Amino acid sequence: MYQNIIFDLGGVVVEFAPKKYLLDLLCDAKAEAAVESIVFESEEWKQLDLGLMTRQEANEIMLAKAREQGRAFEVQAVLDDWMRMLKPMHRTLELIRRLKKMGYKIYYLSNIAPDTLEYLQQQDFFSLFEGGIGSCQLHLAKPDPRLYKALMLHYQLDYDETIFIDDKKENAQAAYALGITGIHYRGNASLLKALSSCGIPIREHLLW
Repeated sequence: MYQNIIFDLGGVVVEFAPKKYLLDLLCDAKAEAAVESIVFESEEWKQLDLGLMTRQEANEIMLAKAREQGRAFEVQAVLDDWMRMLKPMHRTLELIRRLKKMGYKIYYLSNIAPDTLEYLQQQDFFSLFEGGIGSCQLHLAKPDPRLYKALMLHYQLDYDETIFIDDKKENAQAAYALGITGIHYRGNASLLKALSSCGIPIREHLLW
């Protein structure tokens, strides 16, 4: 019987869709591709998630690359503004509230930079979590199994009593390989169906 449900943050609990964000902000396909590569797909972004680089250090490197490509204006705009993307996903939050009322313990496990984690921890919804781990805290990132194991050990969770939900398939598969039930998040309807298959039926009309 399941007791615990672990949620990824970006793309599941809060919005994180760089392609859509850049499309809305820049409205230029070439600029969008260049900025995505310099910022969100960069090695510096990975180092931020691992907690191995400060935001200032990462931004300076990204801006240097942007100047080389003639994209300094666009990249600076994104670096100043991108956290605006992290809007709460209200349907997920209503689901979490419902799950808590049903007695499930809710945790998070996320690849996330220190300042981003701090920002989310200040939001009202964060009190819904019993606890969790950000990649920056242990210098490990999903799908590294050591990060999942660290969370399970810290909170003394049983693998066969735990569900993990992530919008990246490889991260859900990594959980499954450890004996955790991994669900690949592809939207609210598919998530409710997956939870129902796990013996957690939730009627959609009770949520929104």
